[in-house]
Amino acid sequence: MQVSKEELLHIANLARLTIKEDEIDNYLANLEDILNFANVVNEAPVENLDITIGTNEAKNVFRKDEVKVFEDNEALLQNAINPEQNMFSIPKVLN
Repeated sequence: MQVSKEELLHIANLARLTIKEDEIDNYLANLEDILNFANVVNEAPVENLDITIGTNEAKNVFRKDEVKVFEDNEALLQNAINPEQNMFSIPKVLN
């Protein structure tokens, strides 16, 4: 798809971009490549395709919650600011 210099400068103005004169050709080429790719995507045949939610059959795998006994409670609580009854004590968050 051809884009004129005036169209490019208008788009740049709308986007509040400052394009130097020596950058215009590069911007034109890039914009034309993007628009050509968009046309390829728009023309892709999508009739008779199945609905796809994901690209693979992966699903969440949850492990069973199990209580495990931790042997070294002192090591676990050594960085606690205010341990209370062998637990972490934290400030109240909600009223």
